[in-house]
Amino acid sequence: MLKIIITILTYLISVITLAQSKDENKLKLVKLYSISVIVNNVSSDLGSVKFALYDSEINFNQRKPVKTMISKIKNGVVNVEFLNLSSKEYAVICYHDANDNDKMDFQQNGMPIEDYGATNNTFNFGPPKYKDAKFVLKDKDLTFEIKFM
Repeated sequence: MLKIIITILTYLISVITLAQSKDENKLKLVKLYSISVIVNNVSSDLGSVKFALYDSEINFNQRKPVKTMISKIKNGVVNVEFLNLSSKEYAVICYHDANDNDKMDFQQNGMPIEDYGATNNTFNFGPPKYKDAKFVLKDKDLTFEIKFM
């Protein structure tokens, strides 16, 4: 009887160990990527540049980023890197928060006072649109240069 119990326990332990190693291998197979963003035409070194990464049009329109970053400006240049991202569609927008009040400032007529930009550098009248800024992250890390308007 003891021999049967030991055999069953040994079998169960080996099955659990095998299942755990398969789960670990699955995790290793999921490749993660990065997105680097450079802005090299910031008008001054005052304040900071705020970045938002979106993974869908719905989140973009509701202003619910999956990641945000803030970067200080040095000689009119900022560089940030969004790390550990899965393959999917994304869009990045950013603005120069020159007075560090954590919001984009506008004139009374609705025109922005602070510079802004988005991936793909498509400029329309009004705020950036997801369809213009979106891109697919797949198979390799990506780098974007955003030009401020």
